[in-house]
Amino acid sequence: MTSEPARPTVGFIGLGSMGSGMTRNLQQAGYALVVNDVRKEAAEQLLAAGARWGETAAEVAAASDLVITMLPTPRHVAEVVTGPGGILAGIRDGGTWIDMSTSVPEVADQVRAEQAHRGLRILDAPVSGMSVGAAKGTLQIFVGGDAQDVARVRPVLEAMGDPERILHVGAHGAGYAVKLMINQLWFSHLVATAEVLSVGVKAGVDLAVLRDALVASPANSTFVERDVLSVLRDGDYDEGFAIALACKDLGLSVDLARAVGVPAEVSALVEQVYRRARASYGDRAGEMTPLRLYEDLIGRDLRL
Repeated sequence: MTSEPARPTVGFIGLGSMGSGMTRNLQQAGYALVVNDVRKEAAEQLLAAGARWGETAAEVAAASDLVITMLPTPRHVAEVVTGPGGILAGIRDGGTWIDMSTSVPEVADQVRAEQAHRGLRILDAPVSGMSVGAAKGTLQIFVGGDAQDVARVRPVLEAMGDPERILHVGAHGAGYAVKLMINQLWFSHLVATAEVLSVGVKAGVDLAVLRDALVASPANSTFVERDVLSVLRDGDYDEGFAIALACKDLGLSVDLARAVGVPAEVSALVEQVYRRARASYGDRAGEMTPLRLYEDLIGRDLRL
């Protein structure tokens, strides 16, 4: 009778609205954790359940078989990985770093180029599913990198996401690109839906009737059928994901379009609508707050 191989110790840096749920699911799946965040209090429940605290990213990496980052911006990723006391200062040669942030490839590309002699295994694996999916362990995960590395870490990813929706989307950087495009289209759906609902209601159509007509039409989308209901039914603009981060993602998406030479006029306009909502309602407003811009314009809340 053969015993199962020991589970790797997972280092995890970034215990915000996404990382907190992801680490709880890793812990519940039996993985030993070494964690770090700018706020140690964010780790209290994990530490109480047996996780270890790493004072620096280097300490986390040195004590782990693989290290995951889940951070707000590319700047934060760069600081945590390459800065003083960063991951590179602690990770062993041949070690694994998985960046699950919504980011861009530059930091990982730089590490691969400058640290090639160390044989590091680097994957980009951003996620979709919001904080609810992180808490429930149902995230969709888009992985870019070598197929063998993806297969090796898949059990770790499956502890955080839906096994049927963990997709190897291509080479290094493909995960970042796919996630940015998903976010871009979702934000575009939101702005277009807000505009259509507002115009229809202002023209005298009952909101419920209008939405039912859209759902039954070729113009239907997952956003119209499901996602927008958090606002229409509950007045919930999803403060679990701040509009400041949404604006960051939109900026990265437009930057990517510019970098590959594709005009992105619609995406750029959606970005400006989001930035106007951020200016109007503040950085901590929810990612669906652009709907409020249109509600204010027509002088009524869009509620079923």
